[in-house]
Order: sequence, then structure tokens, then C-alpha cells
Amino acid sequence: MTATAAEPLFHLPAAIPGPRDGQDESRPLKVIDLFAGAGGLSEGFRQAGFDVVAGSDVDPDAVATYKLNFPEATPLSGDIREGSVKRDVLSVGRGVDVVVGGPPCQAFSQVRNHSRIIDDPRNSLYREFVASVADIAPAAFVMENVPGMAQMGVLEQVVEDLSLGGTYTVEPQVLDAADFGVPQTRKRIVFLGVRTALKTAPVRLTGTNATEVLGLIRQGKGQYEVDGRGGDAEKYLERLADPQDARIVTAAQAISDLEDLEAGRRLDDIATGELPRAKGAYQRLMRQGRGPTVRNVSVPRINRDTVTRLLAIPAGGNHRDLSEELLARYISGDKWGPSTDSGRLGRSHFYAYRRLHPAIWAWTLNTKADSAYHYRAARALSVREFARLQSFPDRFVFTTDERRGNIPGRIDGGATHSRYRQVGNAVPPLLAAAIAREVATLVRTARRRAALG
Repeated sequence: MTATAAEPLFHLPAAIPGPRDGQDESRPLKVIDLFAGAGGLSEGFRQAGFDVVAGSDVDPDAVATYKLNFPEATPLSGDIREGSVKRDVLSVGRGVDVVVGGPPCQAFSQVRNHSRIIDDPRNSLYREFVASVADIAPAAFVMENVPGMAQMGVLEQVVEDLSLGGTYTVEPQVLDAADFGVPQTRKRIVFLGVRTALKTAPVRLTGTNATEVLGLIRQGKGQYEVDGRGGDAEKYLERLADPQDARIVTAAQAISDLEDLEAGRRLDDIATGELPRAKGAYQRLMRQGRGPTVRNVSVPRINRDTVTRLLAIPAGGNHRDLSEELLARYISGDKWGPSTDSGRLGRSHFYAYRRLHPAIWAWTLNTKADSAYHYRAARALSVREFARLQSFPDRFVFTTDERRGNIPGRIDGGATHSRYRQVGNAVPPLLAAAIAREVATLVRTARRRAALG
């Protein structure tokens, strides 16, 4: 049944609780992560000093990774639309200061039909996030999603939904992870909501603005260079080239200490002593807290045709740099993957033939191992290199549920693909940490002001 003006979508508590009597404002703030995946948001909030109370997700493999990396938190596995799972989420979430999450939200086109996206059945998980915020009643929340949600009509609807009838003041903004020290351009829309009763407004986050100034320029076939625009371009180019500046990070500054990994490597761990010394501030940051071994360093095998093509593609290049001969579907005679009627590479293949450029951040990684090839070696990246480009520290290990077969919530593809997917779907922790620090400042400042009267 569709809600009317007389029937609110969600029933709010009569009074939203504020700081409890005698509550120590110096204590760590508490956060619960809904639709947590492997835990990118949770890792960022933990780095910012939050206590992570719980993480919820339907994918049992992602929950296994979450459980391994957040032993202090309660892992909640299952579909939040199911009554028992929802009850567990609300029970564990009672009393947290902040709710975070990235619920899937698919139906953006509905605004053209003058219907609410929150009423569309395809957006039921988004509706569950809004309902959970209403039920838990935190001081603040963060919802992240794809930039497409910023289109006119949708944005206004989402802000209205999340405001819960004026209970929260909501600030939407599109952020690029590369502007916050992540060696990857990755745009996300972030909705930061603060309880209106706290009488403080959400702030707009500001990063380095490097993505507005710097870019990889294609000068011609096989010719790529990093360049800048605007009066501050030279300053930004110097910062980008400085391995001791961890605010603007290149692909090589992120993963150059893992260059010697070889295609087809089966071993998934390596002794830390076998790796070279850190080659800059970012690598030192990623190594903090790691143990005697580094995990997730196996590398996919690669066929002869792919090697031949990669050797013809320069760093930063793609299929447009291939000759007509190398655009043939099969080069060596080996038959692999689906054929095409034309005898040439199909459009679906083109995205795979892309090599990173060492002197600038990576493009947005997706969930597949061949979404980015190494800038020097003719190979795909390991899960650990994916994780480095997403700003996950080396101590963060990606795994899967030990149960085999088709278990509820598991996505087909096998354990290896699951690990790449978990990394590719995650919110970069350094971006999450930047958001978390602003949230912590907002909540503590507002509560301190309230305590002083």
C-alpha cells in the first residue's frame, strides 16, 4: 500500500534521544554499517576512531571477510528485508551514534513518471536503509551511492526521504576518492545527515581538488602523458610526482613494491621480508599494522593472445592503441572465450585491454580481475593490488565463506572472483575516513554545545 500524507512512511520515536545523562563525550562514537560488503566504510570509520558495532550484508562471502577483519563487531548475515535479520540489525544498532551504508538503488527513471523512487519495488533495500535510520534514530547517518543518483528529480526525492519529515538535515555531495588520497578516481554521491535537533548543519567535504586539475592526456596512438590545467597545474604536478605526498597518489606509488608478482602465481601469501622497502608515504601507510605475511597476492593466469596485445599497449593505453592485426579475435590460434561473428574483438572485450599509467591514479576499478592491467608487467593485478588501489591496508584480508556450493546470498563465480568483487564494490577506506572525521566533529561539537546550554 502506498503511503499518503496522513500515513507517514516511517514511524519515528516520539522523542529522538540525545546524549544520555552522565555520558562521557570523550568515549569513541559507535557506528553500524548496513549493506556493509567487505567493510570499506567500516574500515574508514574505524581509522577515524569510531567503535564499529556491527556490519550487515546478504553476501556470505563478504560477511566472512567482514568477520575476519572486524572481530570486535557483530557480523549480521542475511537479507535485511527478512524479519529476523531486520530485528537483529535494530537490536544491535540501538544506541549507536551513526548509521552508515550503501544500499542498492536501481530505479532512477521513475521520476519521469512522477512516482517516488522509495515506492518502487526495485528500491526496497534503499527503503530499508531509510526505515533503519528512522528506527535506530542515530545522531547522524551517511548514505553513499552511485553518482547517477545526483540527477535532477532523484536527488530531491532522496534528500526528502532521508530527512524523515525534518528530523534530519541532509547535505548531498559528489566526492572523488582520488581527491582524498586514494590512488583511484572513483566518484560517489554521499548523503550526510545530522539530527536537526542538534542544531548544526552538515558540512561539505573538501579534498585536494586534484581531479579537477590533473588528467591523463592521449596525444596520439600510443602516446600518453600526465598534464594539468589552470594556474596551479605545476604545483599539482609536483605534488603528484612526490612519493612523500600521500594526499595525491599515483598507481606506481601504491603498488610498485608488488611489481615482481608474476602471472599465474598460485601462492596467496608472501613473507613481508621478501618485499622491498616501502617506496613512499602511501606504501608506508598501507603497511601499518600488518603481520609477518601479506595475503591476497596470487595472480590470475593469462593467455598468449592477451600477453601479445598488452605488449603492444603502452602504459595508460587501451584497445585503441592496437593495430588491425591485433584486433583479430584470435591471434595465436588458441581458442578461448566466446567467439564473434566478425572475427574481431567485440565491444565487450575493449574494456579489458586497459593498462594503468604509473604516474597518475587508476581509473575506477570494477569487480573483475581484468578491469585493469599492470603498467609494467603483462599481467592482471592481484587482489592485494586491487586493495591497495582502493586504499585497504595490507592487514585487511579478503576471504570467502568456507561453505561450498550455492548457499543463500552467494553470487556465482567462485572464490577468486568473489574477492575481486568484494574489493571492487567497496567504498575506499581513506574516503570513508575523511567522511568519518567530519561526522565525528559535527556530532561532538553539537553535543558539547547542547551540554553547555
